[in-house]
Amino acid sequence: MKLLTTISMILALVLILTTIGLWAPQAVPDTEKLSPYECGFDPLGTARLPFSMRFFLVAILFLLFDLEIALLLPTPWAMGTTNPTTTLIYTTTIITLLTLGLIYEWTQGGLDWAE
Repeated sequence: MKLLTTISMILALVLILTTIGLWAPQAVPDTEKLSPYECGFDPLGTARLPFSMRFFLVAILFLLFDLEIALLLPTPWAMGTTNPTTTLIYTTTIITLLTLGLIYEWTQGGLDWAE
């Protein structure tokens, strides 16, 4: 009975959200929304403009920290130990290393956008 109630509520929610999505008025697109996003550069100008390396640095830092967090999430299951203290120490070590890396980048000016 509980499963049937859950399935019926899920189906009702899906139908309601689908109906709202189809019946909602479509936004009128303007020229700004239709223009491609070019990181602040004029998309109609020349393609040979100098590109700031700060964009790449921020992207690499984001990917690095994002990947580390994605690897940190399954740590308790990957360790396979029954002792939670070992997992806590390992996780704390990873978070400490990430924090030290962030502090290092911050003090070196890697996160400063203005030159």
